[in-house]
Amino acid sequence: MRAVIQRVSEASVMIDGSLHSRIGPGLLVLLGIAPGDEDKEIAWMIHKVLNLRIFEDNEGKMNRSVSDTRKDLLFVSQFTLYADTSRGNRPGFSSSAPFDKAHDIYNRFLETIRSTCSLPIETGCFGAEMQIGLINDGPVTLVVDTPSTQ
Repeated sequence: MRAVIQRVSEASVMIDGSLHSRIGPGLLVLLGIAPGDEDKEIAWMIHKVLNLRIFEDNEGKMNRSVSDTRKDLLFVSQFTLYADTSRGNRPGFSSSAPFDKAHDIYNRFLETIRSTCSLPIETGCFGAEMQIGLINDGPVTLVVDTPSTQ
């Protein structure tokens, strides 16, 4: 599992010209699913997202997590995070989980995080053509892989 985690002042998802979801200050998490991802990877990534200390404390140091600060979360499925661009100019996506498998893991991820924490959680729409708007705060952007995909 791979995530691009962005600390944002705000973020939104538009689908077919209509607002689908929006958050205020918090994290936008683009989530890619690999073929072997299962419950172990879901648990690991949820723990990492909720506990990464990337928000500033009173001294201006990145020392607080999204859980500590009680900020918003926006999760968007992103199969292109596993694009292979090593040959030619057209990306290959054979390292991404197949659609049905990825959809199942993404839904299980959302069910698990919603049952694990009480933070405000918004999502994109799996498989939809989406437009993502964001104001990156910092900017802070991290790429995080579960141990099995590093």
